[in-house]
Amino acid sequence: MILYAVNLLMAMIWAAITGSASLHNLIFGFCLSALILGLIREQVNGVGYITRSLRFLSLLGMFFIELAKSAWKVTVMVLSPKMDLKPGIFAFPLTVTRDFEITLLANLITLTPGTLSVDVSEDGKTLFVHALDCADPDGARRDIADGFERKIRETFE
Repeated sequence: MILYAVNLLMAMIWAAITGSASLHNLIFGFCLSALILGLIREQVNGVGYITRSLRFLSLLGMFFIELAKSAWKVTVMVLSPKMDLKPGIFAFPLTVTRDFEITLLANLITLTPGTLSVDVSEDGKTLFVHALDCADPDGARRDIADGFERKIRETFE
């Protein structure tokens, strides 16, 4: 995580040196500093920095896709003449173990319409999720495990 901060700092230094804080110049500075950090990765103990950055971008892209899909589903549910909803809370067994991974997963679930992270068990092994339509809790568990949780594990392994 420290390399991300270094990368952002280097991008800001790039913008200061060039005298332009435009978005495309900041993005160019960020990419340039990522390339530099990739070249000196052994010296800064960041062997998988670029790979991890690409995985993080993949996680971010997946979040936006899931956000759009779930917003559409909720819109269809709300606008349908017969709202046949079965709201409920289900327990999701966690495979991520670190606190920031659990927090990130809970936030991603909460930010997608139709779901809300309610609580985490004391031992940190179960996340309780409220779903607007909980007709298929096993399917919801599978979607979370194969989606957000898998991407988080890939990104921060």
